[in-house]
Amino acid sequence: MRKGNWLGVLLLFAACEPGENATVRLVPANRKPNYFDIKGFLDSQVAKLNRQQPVVEKQVRLRDGRLETSRVTETDWSKELQIFYQADINKPALRGAYKIEPVKQQEGSNTTYKMKPGSEVSVQELAVTKAADYPKSITATIIQDNPLFYSEKKLQLQADSRGLQSYSVEGIQKLVMFDTVRYTVRTRVVR
Repeated sequence: MRKGNWLGVLLLFAACEPGENATVRLVPANRKPNYFDIKGFLDSQVAKLNRQQPVVEKQVRLRDGRLETSRVTETDWSKELQIFYQADINKPALRGAYKIEPVKQQEGSNTTYKMKPGSEVSVQELAVTKAADYPKSITATIIQDNPLFYSEKKLQLQADSRGLQSYSVEGIQKLVMFDTVRYTVRTRVVR
């Protein structure tokens, strides 16, 4: 590297250094999530369900409208619940993108996280109904829209004190110059 280039790099670093009165904020790695910790909940369920390997009953609505039901005895839960990880709104880039609407109930709480106007995020809304110490219900609406592709997914997950009970995904996909595809998958954990 030439001498002039080194001087330019040094000047760049000098210009970027904070002044003596500037404060530097360090963000702790273990910061408490701003919103419901869906990733933490899903991680705990994946570990538990991979240990237990319960039978699941799946119901899929096919293109022609027929329902097909099957029982699955072995499931890779990290892959099975992967779509629900898309509803995680605790990423640093999403901090402040949602307004929180809590509602206290007799037997727990219901919190809805709605996208603020002007925010460009795929998770439009996340609603969590909690009982004492576990989420009873999680619903999310995820929309991806660009000139080539449109996708909308409505996710629902039900749990009780024992863990995950059922979940469903309803969606629409549309690629430019292709037909719209609608799909529904409902899954129930058989204990």
